[in-house]
Amino acid sequence: MVTIDGSSIKKLIVACDAGMGSSVMLASTLKKQLAKSGITVEHSPVASIPGDADVVVTQTGLADRARGVVPHVPVIPFQLFLGDPKIAKLVKAIQNGETVEL
Repeated sequence: MVTIDGSSIKKLIVACDAGMGSSVMLASTLKKQLAKSGITVEHSPVASIPGDADVVVTQTGLADRARGVVPHVPVIPFQLFLGDPKIAKLVKAIQNGETVEL
């Protein structure tokens, strides 16, 4: 479990390695959902996650690699590109400035 303070998130990274475009779609969806919150949402290959990220979301199978690249950044693994409950909870916490455990 990772505790995230939604009010402290300024930069969210969607990390991927599959190259199938699903993560790009997720990043686009999150940009729209978080636009009013002033959050920067970027897509990045797992090996190139920027060090100034506040939180990283990535497929469950890539989470350990992401943690190795940015060990100081919370990594939220997910199963579904669209409609994953962890991502929905994270978005809600950011939008409402709440703390959430994921």
